[in-house]
Amino acid sequence: MPVHTEHSKGLLLAVVGGLTLTFDIPLIRLGDGEAWSILLLRTATTLAATLVMWAAWRAMTPTVPRLIPGKRGLLVALLYGLGSITFITGVYNTTTANLVFILAFNTMFAALLSWLFLREQPRPATFAAMAAMIVGVGIIVGDSIGSGHLLGDLMALSSAFLIASAITISRASGEDMGFTSLIGVVPPFLVAAFMVAQTGFNVSAPWWIVFNGAVIMPISFFCLAAAPRHLSGPEVAMFYLLETVLAPVWVWTIFSEVPTRNSLIGGAILIVALVAHSLWQLHQGRRRRAALAVRHPA
Repeated sequence: MPVHTEHSKGLLLAVVGGLTLTFDIPLIRLGDGEAWSILLLRTATTLAATLVMWAAWRAMTPTVPRLIPGKRGLLVALLYGLGSITFITGVYNTTTANLVFILAFNTMFAALLSWLFLREQPRPATFAAMAAMIVGVGIIVGDSIGSGHLLGDLMALSSAFLIASAITISRASGEDMGFTSLIGVVPPFLVAAFMVAQTGFNVSAPWWIVFNGAVIMPISFFCLAAAPRHLSGPEVAMFYLLETVLAPVWVWTIFSEVPTRNSLIGGAILIVALVAHSLWQLHQGRRRRAALAVRHPA
């Protein structure tokens, strides 16, 4: 498949996945339940939907991607599973704005990990974006000290790192990890089942969580986990920026949750740094593809 077609396919997967993911946090909030109960219902419906999708795909064609492609696939599934636990913990221990702003840091984590393990050397512009984002995250986390949101902010940062690690390993393997990210709900499902057995099940509006787990999560995670086969890790991670921008808007509209001043300042620094870096990367990509076209005319 030509390079430009591969890149376009990756962009389409990342855009669909990123846009769909923006509805995750609002649906969790609409479910109005206890954290472990929400995680149990969300992971159970995601796992059921995944197995149904995979079985239907396999019935139509024998070339269906494997659920867990080897040892690297197992590690990717574990990383997504741990990321799911830290994400839900973050939802219940910090504001939505703080959570999604800090999660956007996975872009820089992905660039750093790609540099360390895949020898994909970041350009000076990437280092400048990293520095700006560290300042932005520092402002958000600093504002949370003493406000009761520090644990949630740290869980968001952990989730960003875990997602970036999973993206990097997926990129290195060259395997289709679309279903692997969804099978990653098994560890959090088991942990949540154990916790709910102790505390009891408590979700006021379970239909929102069922819709989230059965539709939103399979679409978003499958697309975002399959995209690294066609795009670089940092490029895929940047599409999580859609959640950073839109999720607080949905929550602000539905729940009237207004971000703090420092959260908005830190978030604005993160968004500006990411948008500027994304535009720069797109420009560089066009230049590279134009150069290839000149060297290899049709």
